[in-house]
Amino acid sequence: MSEKAFTDVADTSHNEKAAPAPEPELVDAPARRQSVALNIVENPLKRSSKEQAVVDAQAFAESNGMSEHANLFGRAALVARDPARFEMVTELDEAERAALIYERDHKWHGPFMLWYSISLCAVGAATQGWDQTGSNGANLSFPEEFGLTGQGRDEWVVGVINAIIFLTAGLIGAFIVDPLNHYFGRRGEIFITACCLTATPIGSAFAKSWEGLFAARFVMGIGIGAKNATVPIYSAEMAPARIRGALVMFWQLWVVAGIFLGFCANVIVKDTGDISWRLQLGSAFIPSLILGIGIFFCPESPRWLMKHGRLAQGFHSMSRLRAHPIIAARDYYYSYVIYQEEIKVAGGVGYFARLWDCFSVPRIRRANYGASTVMLAQQMCGINIISFYSSTIFRRAGYTETEALYASLGYGAIQVVFTIPTVFLIDTKGRRTLCLITFPLMCIFLLAAGLSLLKHTGSRGEQIGPVALFIYLFTICYSLGEGPVAFQYSAEVFPTIQREQGMAWAVCINNTFAGILSLTFPRMQTVMTPTGAFGFYAGLNLIAWFMIFCFVRETKQLTLEELDQVFSVPTKNFLNYEMTVWLPYFIKRHIFRKRIVKPPPIIEKADSREDITAP
Repeated sequence: MSEKAFTDVADTSHNEKAAPAPEPELVDAPARRQSVALNIVENPLKRSSKEQAVVDAQAFAESNGMSEHANLFGRAALVARDPARFEMVTELDEAERAALIYERDHKWHGPFMLWYSISLCAVGAATQGWDQTGSNGANLSFPEEFGLTGQGRDEWVVGVINAIIFLTAGLIGAFIVDPLNHYFGRRGEIFITACCLTATPIGSAFAKSWEGLFAARFVMGIGIGAKNATVPIYSAEMAPARIRGALVMFWQLWVVAGIFLGFCANVIVKDTGDISWRLQLGSAFIPSLILGIGIFFCPESPRWLMKHGRLAQGFHSMSRLRAHPIIAARDYYYSYVIYQEEIKVAGGVGYFARLWDCFSVPRIRRANYGASTVMLAQQMCGINIISFYSSTIFRRAGYTETEALYASLGYGAIQVVFTIPTVFLIDTKGRRTLCLITFPLMCIFLLAAGLSLLKHTGSRGEQIGPVALFIYLFTICYSLGEGPVAFQYSAEVFPTIQREQGMAWAVCINNTFAGILSLTFPRMQTVMTPTGAFGFYAGLNLIAWFMIFCFVRETKQLTLEELDQVFSVPTKNFLNYEMTVWLPYFIKRHIFRKRIVKPPPIIEKADSREDITAP
């Protein structure tokens, strides 16, 4: 499908009429912008009159087994048609108007089931973090158990045992997501993977050889990949747009919580002798067990039910996730309207056809650029060399084995503490902005940590203290930027029709490169020295920053459906705006401290534009 064909459907005539805004030069100019955004995010419901919108919404309800809600959907259509001015909709009753006002004025308002479902998914994320840190601590002792203490081959064996869960997650687990979701739904798929991730850590703990440990972790990786591709989608499809970033970001918060809890478990069992590594690996079954039991009480994803033609069930599910029927009807009907727009531009309907759409359809390809970039950047930044091997790194820096475990515990605690502020920043500052700010700092601190390993003079504290300090500073920057963004961004940018395939590809990128990193780092430390390895990843941080600048577009506070139009802007136009409008403004305003007019965004909601231009 051509780019023009897609734009004609998804973006109407706004793109053709809008002209690139001139670079602002005025000092002390009024804050109100007089130029237009390069692209306007249009609400499809405004293409018809109010009367027709009501008729269409009532017909939707009556034809899909929801005739008792026909009038509710008619009113909801009017609200969805002009959400910023819902108080002017005279058809609403007082309870409905009060519910919408309360929702507007209380950002974090939501029913118990919304918070329960999001929180449960977040607990599932702890499985991945706990698995990482279990092997982190076990690396200090299981190589001795299986006679893998030499260089060369033994280093590669240790690396592949650590890496296999990520390789199978990326190359197998991520790509069985679509059939599992198709036949079992989001909830069923999560339950199946929870069972897998409950059994395999226990199997790892009872391994009698490195081959047996490898086999258990091989299967574990398949479960991790399938879970990683579904849980963020499930969360994103349930969360309201205004706080979707914060709610879905619970995924990352609980990944790092799992890392911290895994380090706690490592410390707790460190004195159990020869079985300590078995307990460290086996303890990772705990969050998966909680996930498997708790998922039975969650509703199915409303958008998954919609996609499979079960529209009445989808509305029932949405009603459990919203505080009032008018809010549920507004969100559900608007999702349905945009879903119909997606169908018009959808490519094939089969699995591989939809996967190919992620590379061939311009709008989806651009989303794929962004998702692949943030997923790859998460591995390029080097955080996982700390997550996988921090105990080994601290041990080589001069810490005792016990000190290395406690230093790793501190690393895990810092990730938890500094991920929390991002819950409030991700939907205000935005995903792209947080990454662009933190990546240069991560480069500096990781390089400093590597150089600190070269110090062999002075007191013991002077030698080993700076290593932990700079690793901790690096971790703080990661927790405020790339860490929370990667899975959040990837889960939201793809259209409903291709969401499983797009997320599968993103998870494949993330986990495969995590596996490569885990596989190569033990040998890299020997060949390049730890300082050289740290310097290598410090350089990759700068490359990742440039990739984010080029390919990652801002998605904050837009519905999943409105993101279609964000990615309707051709990459050439996007890069031209970034290089000729945004970057000059940023340099003049934030480096030279000039008070200049902020340029119009490349994407702006039609409602916002009307507010700006209204007399």
